[in-house]
Amino acid sequence: MLSGNHLIAGEWVGDTETFTNMPIDGTPDSFAVGRPEHVDRAVRAAETAFASYAGLSRAARAAFLRAIAEEIEMRAAAITEIGTRETGLPAARLEGERGRTTGQLRLFADHIEAGDYLDRRHDPALPDRAPLPRPDLRVMQQPIGPVAVFGASNFPLAFSVAGGDTASALAAGCPVVVKGHSAHPGTGEIVAQAILAAINSQGIDPGVFSLVQGGTRETGQALVTHPLIRAVGFTGSLDGGRALFDLCAARPEPIPFFGELGSVNPMFLLPAALAARGGEIASGWAGSLTMGAGQFCTNPGIAVVIDGPDADAFAEASAVALSQGGEQVMLTDGIATAYRAGRDRVAGSAGVQELLTSVCDFRNATPYLYRTTGAAWMTNEVLGEEVFGPFGLIVSVADADEMQAVAASLKGQLTCTLHMDQADTDIGRDLLPTLQRKAGRVLANGFPTGVEVCDAMVHGGPYPASTNFGHTSVGTLAIRRWLRPVCHQNLPNELLPADLK
Repeated sequence: MLSGNHLIAGEWVGDTETFTNMPIDGTPDSFAVGRPEHVDRAVRAAETAFASYAGLSRAARAAFLRAIAEEIEMRAAAITEIGTRETGLPAARLEGERGRTTGQLRLFADHIEAGDYLDRRHDPALPDRAPLPRPDLRVMQQPIGPVAVFGASNFPLAFSVAGGDTASALAAGCPVVVKGHSAHPGTGEIVAQAILAAINSQGIDPGVFSLVQGGTRETGQALVTHPLIRAVGFTGSLDGGRALFDLCAARPEPIPFFGELGSVNPMFLLPAALAARGGEIASGWAGSLTMGAGQFCTNPGIAVVIDGPDADAFAEASAVALSQGGEQVMLTDGIATAYRAGRDRVAGSAGVQELLTSVCDFRNATPYLYRTTGAAWMTNEVLGEEVFGPFGLIVSVADADEMQAVAASLKGQLTCTLHMDQADTDIGRDLLPTLQRKAGRVLANGFPTGVEVCDAMVHGGPYPASTNFGHTSVGTLAIRRWLRPVCHQNLPNELLPADLK
């Protein structure tokens, strides 16, 4: 049952002004509009809750995370029902994403129980050292304080209310204030109900979590500029993320903004692999490109090939495979409109050849495929901008040297992929140092759509893929965003944190 209200420190709070979701069928639901005053109330409650929550044992925080996962699973049917209505995503996708959401909550519970994330170090005192003695030094990672999280449009569960940013921040010991995404407020409210149930069952201060729904740009600005917020997690567009990043940097006390802003995720098809299995790669690319209507930040939108008969065959096979993709519902009307605008932007560029086109009306999307040259690519920045949807661009280069030049011209990416056989080793070895500088994840003979949630995953990269290349928004390393090292010098044992004794 939906209340249509915000959850602020354990209370459901309404507003005289409302907005509606945009379900693909049925009657829209109404939700209270978020305002700066709701943000202020939530953040102040988070600050009040910080000391007690950060002071919990790691075992108690782990139990809280597991309780959230269990409460989400208890609401599985309701989440799938409202999620499919609001987003147009199939039930299987929502069920898989729900499993990822609960899985990463449990992963972080295991991670903090193990304690390695604390990075504890101890240099014992050397009182007799000459010429100067050394004090006793102990260092440990400590939670930073209240964290702001922005729900993502394309992941109503895994990157939203109880997604990776929230899970990792709660694991670190930081209260969270979530700015819900207006595309799926009903889904967000049910997940918030699950978190509140876990708060109550575990006896946690309710200020540890709040959800502020909808709202104007002013509401988001109020959240990132609130003086008690210590860091921000964001997944979304480059323009929106950059605006929030600039606000964080312009604060009297600047704070880190961890924005994942997307990329075109180029694939480099090396000659031997292209000759031997170009058709197979084309089929795999089509599947990866159209998965979820292409609404993944790891969608591989660019394929770089060396010109010739094999490249022509690959382009033809890709067009055939993509033409079988069919029409899919996009997440929102706005995303569908932006997809059409991106198509028009590329199609209107000089040196671009149309290989596959169809009709994209209203909220529905179909695949598009274009081809251009390496020279055109390197002289037109528009071709390197993300088109969010099932959109592919083949870049045909003259030779391995021009392929290297295309790689060097890339902006920061979440992923880069090498499709290669044994005979391509030398070219791959030459490309790898460049690709490592451009991306947070480099793949061989695979497709980047889909991100494994585990210890070794990196989901980030140089700007504009993300605003902080030293961190990841997926995997257990994501917890480091909400921690800072604190050194304790000569503190008596009675004053040391329990994890440092």
